Amino acid sequence: MTELDDVPAPQGQLTLKLLASRQDTNLHGDIAGGWLVALMDQAAELAAGREACGRTATVAIEAMDFLCPVRVGSIVNIFTAVREIGHSSIKIDVEVWIRAPQERDPDELHKVTEARFVMVALDDNGRIRAVRQND
Repeated sequence: MTELDDVPAPQGQLTLKLLASRQDTNLHGDIAGGWLVALMDQAAELAAGREACGRTATVAIEAMDFLCPVRVGSIVNIFTAVREIGHSSIKIDVEVWIRAPQERDPDELHKVTEARFVMVALDDNGRIRAVRQND
């Protein structure tokens, strides 16, 4: 992982993109951090599922810092990058970038957070399996 301020542009593939709405806020009117973490987990699962060709589960999330609050009306962009594939695990870097509601430049994004998700491949019975199956 890099330092949060080292990279001026998103790294990886755009995996999820959605609008932050009022129903996703905390009691202070900001978008809830837990909502963002759930979306990051979803994006990591999508990326890991492509690599594992099937079911995966999150087993760890490495350190995460929130750089700024997310306001209602922001466009939330979640990027993923596969960083390491082990026997049964996949490490996915996940970054959240937003475009603020009043941003004049539609291409200007601001980084909100990043984390590394560790996923494992699962078989149909929910047991850990190899990522790469022998056919």
